[in-house]
Amino acid sequence: MTSESATRPREAVHEQHVEGFGTVRIVPVDPAADVDLIHGWVTGERARFWGMSGHSRDQVLEIYEYLDSLTTHHAFLVQRDGVPVALFQSYEPDADPVGECYEVQPGDYGVHLLISPAEGSAERGFTGGLLTVFLSYVLADPRWKRVVVEPDARNSKAIERLVRAGFVLGPEIDKPEKRARLAFLSRDALGRSG
Repeated sequence: MTSESATRPREAVHEQHVEGFGTVRIVPVDPAADVDLIHGWVTGERARFWGMSGHSRDQVLEIYEYLDSLTTHHAFLVQRDGVPVALFQSYEPDADPVGECYEVQPGDYGVHLLISPAEGSAERGFTGGLLTVFLSYVLADPRWKRVVVEPDARNSKAIERLVRAGFVLGPEIDKPEKRARLAFLSRDALGRSG
């Protein structure tokens, strides 16, 4: 399925060229225009840890319309050289249920990433290329001091990738929809490794 974002350029909140990888654009999700694409991604087996496997198209639309109404949570499509390749969501942990599961620090910023089923599985360095762009985008805003992620605790592949990127593992937490593993990457740690 295609999305309007694949055919008509949308204003990006961030655009970055990564040598040897391509140009990556982060654009706000348009729930009505993007619902077919997003529904296909979030309900697939590969996205089982996303927690929407049994959702209908209308349920997915309702969720992303709700996210679009918030000032503390944001959903973005990620395009690589004009092709949608990932769904990126950001949130302020103190305005999210995850904030009840750990001691939120000033400057914490939560993110979720879902890579398209058609992308990244075979290409070496694909996830790393996207992480480079996401971290550049998030940490360009001086308000954010630490990136917080909470993948499903069973998603060992994602957790291992986060550790390779420099995230420090935190405790496992229980959320209504999953048991998650917190991980943190501070701006200072990123500066030392980069």
